Amino acid sequence: MSDAAAPAKYLISQLDELPAVRCPCGWTRRAFAVEDNPVATIHLVDIQRDARTHYHKRLTEIYLILSGTGHLEIDGELVPVKPLTAVLIRPGCRHRAIGTLTIVNIPVPAFDPHDEWFD
Repeated sequence: MSDAAAPAKYLISQLDELPAVRCPCGWTRRAFAVEDNPVATIHLVDIQRDARTHYHKRLTEIYLILSGTGHLEIDGELVPVKPLTAVLIRPGCRHRAIGTLTIVNIPVPAFDPHDEWFD
């Protein structure tokens, strides 16, 4: 017999069906950003030309480039990126994407909108 009140042990999200919200990089669709999930989230991000340099004090982010070519500006260094480039960005690292890119961003721990900082 199962406990009907027990929370599910998994979550499923269809990223392309989530509403897009504005972020420092462009437009993002955020999955698993729920109160009872402190572990990690996953974001599908369309990078825009006006992407702003920012950093996080607590979050580590993993960027996976899905499409497009361009650069990541990471602590002032321009790093070329193309599809299937993966980059781990630690807390305190100032960063922004440059170019027409679609990326997957995995923040760890789960994304916190209060942990976006600008100089």
